[in-house]
Amino acid sequence: MVDCLFCKIVAGEIPSKPVAKSERAYAFYDIAPQAPVHVLVIPREHITSADEVASSHGGIIDDLILLAQEVVELEGIRESGYRLVMNVGKDAQMSVPHLHVHVLGGRRMQWPPG
Repeated sequence: MVDCLFCKIVAGEIPSKPVAKSERAYAFYDIAPQAPVHVLVIPREHITSADEVASSHGGIIDDLILLAQEVVELEGIRESGYRLVMNVGKDAQMSVPHLHVHVLGGRRMQWPPG
């Protein structure tokens, strides 16, 4: 998508600080972190949200989770724990309409979130 921020990041048109990458996904540090570790994992293909994932996307969620697992290992938060968050829509505060997983860790998380 021409106007998608994350598509521009994947294309290298907008700089990002990479953490990990695979053939189908890319992980980079969030510019407004909500935890000591806050990494976004996105598919290289534009998919608007989890609500748009279809069987034709052939395992994209698997790819995102596998790359997230690599991120938590690289960031050293596997043992202490981490949170994976996927927002869908404005009420969930999805600010970029491109499927992404937030990897949050490095501190004790609150429950309920907020």
